[in-house]
Amino acid sequence: MEQTEEFVVRPLTPQTWGAFARLVEANNGVWGGCWCIGFQVKLKERTAEQNKADKERLVREGGTHNALVFDGDECLGWCQFGSPSELPEIKSRRLYEKGLTGLPDWRITCFFTGKGFRGRGVANAALGGALAEIAKLGGGTVEGYPEETDDRKVAGSFLHTGPMAAFEHHGFTRTRPISPHRWVVTRAVAKS
Repeated sequence: MEQTEEFVVRPLTPQTWGAFARLVEANNGVWGGCWCIGFQVKLKERTAEQNKADKERLVREGGTHNALVFDGDECLGWCQFGSPSELPEIKSRRLYEKGLTGLPDWRITCFFTGKGFRGRGVANAALGGALAEIAKLGGGTVEGYPEETDDRKVAGSFLHTGPMAAFEHHGFTRTRPISPHRWVVTRAVAKS
């Protein structure tokens, strides 16, 4: 459990599933029913109910990792992380694979902050919590795929892979671009 000035960050477990599910349901299943499983499976032709059931099963089996940000008992948002085998579905795949020299130990793929909680540092807290969990799980090379806004007005759905500023705040460095505004960023995390 990671404590920030304002928030507590806890892993997604069977015990925190209820708070996670309440936030997802309050936000239309997250992007129309993803249930934060879109980097684990191809979403095409799947229903929100299938996504929810599969996410809950993965939580029970320990096959998914999310750092959940809490204010009291309320889940405000999260950051998803996992190994490349756990999270094989990444964005900008063609350009990602074109410059690939080796897979990281961990990927940070997805962020979500619930309506009404944005602009409070939830993504930053979630990323810090994910890095703390990665350290507990053995550390290693961590990769993220944030969107650079370059002072553009960008819809929140484009920032689902995380804002560049949060990654840079946590010591990630830009490795290579994989779209006009998306980068591969990396950082080493020591085992704790």
